[in-house]
Amino acid sequence: LSAGVCCCCAALRPRYKRLVDNIFPEDPKDGLVKADMEKLTFYAVSAPEKLDRIGAYLAERLTRDVARHRYGYVLIAMEALDQLLMACHSQSIKPFVESFLHMVAKLLESGEPKLQVLGTNSFVKFANIEEDTPSYHRRYDFFVSRFSAMCHSRDPDPEIQNEIRIAGIRGIQGVVRKAVNDELRATIWEPQHMDKIVPSLLFNMQKIEDIDSRIGPPSSPTVGVKEENPSVLAENCFRELLGRATYGNMNNAVRPVFAHLDHHRLWDPNEFAVSCFKIIMYSIQAQYSHHVIQEILGHLDVRKRDSPRVRAGIIQVLLEAVAIAAKGSIGPTVLEVFNTLLKHLRISVDFELGERRSSCESTTLSISSKESDERIVQNAIIQTIGFFGSNLPDYQRSEIMMFIMSKVPVLGAASQSLDPSNLGDLGTRRIQIMLLRSLLMVTSGYKATTISNALPAPFLDPLLSPSLMEDSELRQLVLEILHNLIDRHDNRAKLRGIRIIPDVSDLKIKRDKISRQDVSFMKKHGQQLYRHIYLGCKEEDNVQKNFELLFTSLALTTIELANEEVVIDLIRLAIALQDIAIINEDNLPMFNRCGVMALVAAYLNFLSQMIAVPAFCQHVSKVIETRSVEAAYFLPETIFKDKSNLPKSLEKDETDLFFLTNKIAESLGGSGYNVERLSVPYVPQVTDEDRLSRRKSIVDTVSLQVDILSGCSIEDKVDNTEEITFEALKKAIDNNGLEEQEKEKRRLVIEKFQKAPFEEIAAQCETKANLLHDRLAQILELTIRPPPSPSGTMTMTAGHPHYHSVPVYEMKFPDLCVY
Repeated sequence: LSAGVCCCCAALRPRYKRLVDNIFPEDPKDGLVKADMEKLTFYAVSAPEKLDRIGAYLAERLTRDVARHRYGYVLIAMEALDQLLMACHSQSIKPFVESFLHMVAKLLESGEPKLQVLGTNSFVKFANIEEDTPSYHRRYDFFVSRFSAMCHSRDPDPEIQNEIRIAGIRGIQGVVRKAVNDELRATIWEPQHMDKIVPSLLFNMQKIEDIDSRIGPPSSPTVGVKEENPSVLAENCFRELLGRATYGNMNNAVRPVFAHLDHHRLWDPNEFAVSCFKIIMYSIQAQYSHHVIQEILGHLDVRKRDSPRVRAGIIQVLLEAVAIAAKGSIGPTVLEVFNTLLKHLRISVDFELGERRSSCESTTLSISSKESDERIVQNAIIQTIGFFGSNLPDYQRSEIMMFIMSKVPVLGAASQSLDPSNLGDLGTRRIQIMLLRSLLMVTSGYKATTISNALPAPFLDPLLSPSLMEDSELRQLVLEILHNLIDRHDNRAKLRGIRIIPDVSDLKIKRDKISRQDVSFMKKHGQQLYRHIYLGCKEEDNVQKNFELLFTSLALTTIELANEEVVIDLIRLAIALQDIAIINEDNLPMFNRCGVMALVAAYLNFLSQMIAVPAFCQHVSKVIETRSVEAAYFLPETIFKDKSNLPKSLEKDETDLFFLTNKIAESLGGSGYNVERLSVPYVPQVTDEDRLSRRKSIVDTVSLQVDILSGCSIEDKVDNTEEITFEALKKAIDNNGLEEQEKEKRRLVIEKFQKAPFEEIAAQCETKANLLHDRLAQILELTIRPPPSPSGTMTMTAGHPHYHSVPVYEMKFPDLCVY
């Protein structure tokens, strides 16, 4: 009776349940009953409205089998679900998908690794199905959390751990594909999801042994054996994720990378960080590169108080990102990059000087270690600035050159963005050197069509200012920057080193005809260039490199900018430099004097062969031959190699050893050169920059002359007053007589300062200064002192205030105030 009742009940069950029950064999080892599975599939396709019930019943059986640990039937149920998913593509599949995802979630929640892998594989198959209509209510929050947890599996069995991690990565990849393909794909880019997905992928990528294998543009997804490596699979998934990122969600995908690197302290060493951002830069769309650079700059600001090595690691990552972004779209971040880097350069200098001041009692080892760490940061910043700038187009590079130059602290200039007031002389010098080194890298390879584009006046004036400062390294950097900008035909390497060149034609110098714009530039700014070369030769701390760079500056100016007029000016400059060494008004050391003589010899030898005037070449060669026999210390090959063989004095009468102006004028006059200006000695122009400089220069003498001419005594002024008569007017009209009188007065004043005893000049200046001081004191007392007040005035005596009242009848009021 009971058997008949069971048969009756079975016959009364819905058909879909009977079809589902039939696919399960009595022994789970026999697997899915294929014939019955085909019937179930045909029934589901024919009656799609039954799909949701089929899914719900399969989910019920699977839940029961999981609870009873009947894993064989679980595998059969999942296989049936996969086949139904692949076969059915209709509107009614949506409820069935909910049941399917519920069953996958059950498998992922179980603690059995095989079931977790099974559920992941089913989800991946589902992710690859393109649905006809979007789902507006489906979310994948649980799957993101669960797959991310599987990526961090710590199973004691290495094989099982590896299997679970691979399953987790594949699951994340499936979620990304499914969510991105949906019309509601924005949900997957929310920060709460990216904060789980990205660190999970990075955690597995970090385990890779060969980091270099991941550097480069995106590769095709690996298959076969390599796919079993979690790190390789995670990298492919990471590349795919970034490749699908758009403008609005790029930052959400990048920010978790910083959190992961911070949490695991991967900035020092930063090999993994560099490789991660290379993957990012190569995977994202080129027009979004500036978003990544902005994020790196923002993170650098956040970590500005961290250790130097951490900051250096971030800056090196920025360098790698910039190197890739500079080849494509930079976006609006060009000035932001440089501004942020210059700000951190200042911060690094502050830290370095602060450590130096606070470590006076520490050991030398600790001081040098901290300073060297900050130097690493500074060098990384300079390298980044230089590399970024050198990869920019010319129109942007010129703007960056101006921008960097505006940040260089120049003595006496207006307020700068990198204010050196709190740094002191040492900090200011450090900032100057590092910014000029950055500028040197930016200008490397810069080829301007005209020199005025490379050296506009707002850039040239501050650039030449550091050459006046008493620091040979600063002057060297300025000259090297000038070389980068002037040398438009790559001739600098051929001129390296100061020497007597036997045959300049062997160098194969490249040059073009001087353009009209370059001629105009030399008329406007040529004297400024000559002046800085002249004053640079007078510095006492010049070493061999300074003389070499000065020689290269003169030679490049000759090649790139010299017409006949400029050639005459350069010869005048060379003769003036020779006079510096002979007369020695600045009391230069003997090495410097011989170095200047060697510089003049090397340059005139080069110039004479460049303009190819035989008589000029003959005179220069004769002087050089005489020097090689009688005074080899006047030649660069000797003075810079053997400093011990210096003369005790230089005789002015040995004209055979000097280049003579009259001989040069005779030789050039016969070749059509206008040599009238050769008879006028070169004197550098006086600028406001000299008065701001801390060094002694020709301005001191000129200033004294001006002071004496304008500083006549009161008695002289009284004597000079006279009545306005016909004779006086007649004298006033006679300009020639007045000019001669002024010249005579000027000559007497100069002669007095040149020949009068020092005590007499000092006494006269002191008298004038005291008179001026007294007058200023009177003026300030009248203008600053407050008027008396009836309430009294307060004075301090022994630290105690005392009030003195003034009666009203004793106060003096202006007439207009009394009525």
